[in-house]
Amino acid sequence: MRPLVGHGQRGLTLIELMVAMLLGLLVAAGIITVFLSTSNSNRVQNQLAMLQEEGRYAIARLTRDLRQANGHYCSNSGGLASQTSTGLLLDGLRAPTVYANDLMSALSDVSTPWGTNPYPAKPNSPYYLPSFLSMRGYDCDATTCRPALPAGIPAAGVAIGQRVAGSSVLTVRYLDTSRGWALGGTSTVTTAADGSVSSINLVPKPNVEPPLGDFKAGHLALLANCSSAAIFAVDGPNAAGQLSPAAVGTDPGTNTGKPVAQEPQSAPRLFDFNTDYQTVTYFLQVVDAGNGQTTGALVRRANGTSQEIARGVERLDFLYGVENGDGNTSMLTATQIDSGTYCPPSVPVKLGTDPGCLWRAVKSIEVRLLMSGQQRLPTLTANETVYSYAADGDGGLAAPQAHAITPSQQGFADQMLRREFSALVSLRNYNP
Repeated sequence: MRPLVGHGQRGLTLIELMVAMLLGLLVAAGIITVFLSTSNSNRVQNQLAMLQEEGRYAIARLTRDLRQANGHYCSNSGGLASQTSTGLLLDGLRAPTVYANDLMSALSDVSTPWGTNPYPAKPNSPYYLPSFLSMRGYDCDATTCRPALPAGIPAAGVAIGQRVAGSSVLTVRYLDTSRGWALGGTSTVTTAADGSVSSINLVPKPNVEPPLGDFKAGHLALLANCSSAAIFAVDGPNAAGQLSPAAVGTDPGTNTGKPVAQEPQSAPRLFDFNTDYQTVTYFLQVVDAGNGQTTGALVRRANGTSQEIARGVERLDFLYGVENGDGNTSMLTATQIDSGTYCPPSVPVKLGTDPGCLWRAVKSIEVRLLMSGQQRLPTLTANETVYSYAADGDGGLAAPQAHAITPSQQGFADQMLRREFSALVSLRNYNP
């Protein structure tokens, strides 16, 4: 037999193994780098998309309400013309005449109570709805607001539920004309011998007008047509749908405490003033963004009930456009508007004074929002975190800590994407 011939064993040397492992690590590192880069890029793109969507929606909701500010039934300008010092006749605003004692209790977010300097004492005879109740803005820095905010708006802070520091506040009021009951058809008005309203009989049109139960007992009534309006207290409605002016007017015992009936041809309509006359306040509130982080949310507070509109809103500011005597428009802060005394003619003043009269003359409102991506992105470089916000100065790009209100003051992280949104809203119901 032939002897077995030995064969040498074959394999990898230690050097070959180390080279192979090194090449494998290089390939793995490349794959991980590409994955991380793609993942970070995806997070940035998702945040940008969300930021854009939330910002556009926030601006759209704000614009919708602001355009209706100070709006009443039909429209809000016209009525009796007043002669200016130059001899020019200008239409006055058709502010409702108030006959009720408890007007303030029917409104939300009132920061101008009767008798608080410079606001007049509670009238004892009918008066026009005051200018200072038509609209009210508040300029806020990191700690305070000017003027003082109404009750119900949270104090500024970094805790969840508090108002975002440095965010301004705006309250507008208008009538929801989609509500109410048309008078002159199934619903009728009975008049007294002196022409005042004796009773109102509501028979709602099915599927067209609100049910009778929508008019709550104890609420004020608003009777309006396309030329005038009156706010007054009522008794009822009873089971038959009848309401009558209550004997608790501002001047009880005389006919001046009752509203005058309106002609059926003028398309009169009755509203529940407490619910149909909208008080809408916008502010920013700190909310939980998850992962131990917080963000700001735009809140719409309607007749005392708050609703979150959009998240990722860190700054909110307003400027108010008022037309000068030369026809130019000046953009003023809320503080400047609130202290203004040179006002165009509006309605006959029966309060003795007309504080805050420029609020009714606001022609346009510039809205500024600063939106963020809500979640911190550690991979962002210093150059990628810069942003502009016109309310802080010249509108140039600056690092987060270089702005007038910094994210750290608000409890937010610096390393986030931020973009400014703005809109100029023309108001329909300003005093021309």
